[in-house]
Amino acid sequence: MSPYGQAPALPAEQVDRPLAAFARDYAGGLSTSLHSHGRAQLLYATRGVMHVAAARALHVVPPGRALWVPAGLPHQVEMRGAVAMRALFLRADAARAGPARVMVLAVSPLLRELVLAACDGPLEWDEAGRGGHLAALILDEIARAPALPLGVPQPHDPRLLRLAAALRADPACDRTLEEWAEASGASPRTLSRLFRAETGLSFAIWRQQTRLTEAAALLAQGVTPARAAAVVGYASASAFGAAYRAAFGTTPARAAG
Repeated sequence: MSPYGQAPALPAEQVDRPLAAFARDYAGGLSTSLHSHGRAQLLYATRGVMHVAAARALHVVPPGRALWVPAGLPHQVEMRGAVAMRALFLRADAARAGPARVMVLAVSPLLRELVLAACDGPLEWDEAGRGGHLAALILDEIARAPALPLGVPQPHDPRLLRLAAALRADPACDRTLEEWAEASGASPRTLSRLFRAETGLSFAIWRQQTRLTEAAALLAQGVTPARAAAVVGYASASAFGAAYRAAFGTTPARAAG
């Protein structure tokens, strides 16, 4: 497969049904090449966190969230920890239930159970029987699923890419833009200009969004709000709580379940 090629079609992509389920477990640290599929996908995992690069943004997909990937959109998936993927492939007619662009969606308890039920059933399910009822409910739940701001625009300049990778690996790193500039051999003004040009954000806002999306993934994995705040670099729980509420419209405690 070429770096931007279409992945070999899976059985779930070829079956003559509005949607088909795909279940596979992956070891932590695995990643795919940049690829696309002929059908839209609902990428979901019951365990583990996926980082999905698509449409020049990095989307963090913890349990309780899913990523809608339109047909033909190049994307790359990295597994953060062991991942139990339980995904759906949707034919063009069924894909109209989802959004027009790549988007992180909240997965309701009902949608979660419906996806698991689809994974337990045959690929060629009875359209007039239980399988057809499940599919109709799945499409209705997808159409109702709220979108979540768990995507962070990503730069493409090599210097900024190295900076972005370092901050994802250690979101608590408090290096200033001046210090990053010195390490990269560019001026602070150049890095600042590139950040705005390539992400639409200032370095400070981009770093905050990166920290908060990483925190959201930690909370979804059962990490306490206090620990998540410390891991991503917030000195106080109150500052973290205020930033999290502003970004996601809910408190870290509520997000942690």
